[in-house]
Amino acid sequence: MHELSVTENILDIAIQHAERAEAIRIKDLYLVIGDLSSIIDDSVQFYWDILTKNTIAEESRIHFKRIPTKLECKNCGQEYQPNGKDLACPTCDGLQIKIISGNEFYLESINIE
Repeated sequence: MHELSVTENILDIAIQHAERAEAIRIKDLYLVIGDLSSIIDDSVQFYWDILTKNTIAEESRIHFKRIPTKLECKNCGQEYQPNGKDLACPTCDGLQIKIISGNEFYLESINIE
């Protein structure tokens, strides 16, 4: 359900930038979402279609770019992608980890008219 508030924030940001650029329409938005985030693409799209009615973003398209999870073991320095929900280092079985990627969530760009 938190996708509703996230989508509202994305719309606010997009409209602010579009208005500053004196745009008449928002055509495309490009979101970057890490696999570790709990954001569900279909839910964002569902809320987007509802929230953009009668706005300059109506009928715009959202493009989702997923960033895979990449971790670094603090014990041995190994960089790896986790196997499912198992976050343990495949080299030393350590659980002291640093997230290198996969935690991202941002609006990368918008196309306007």
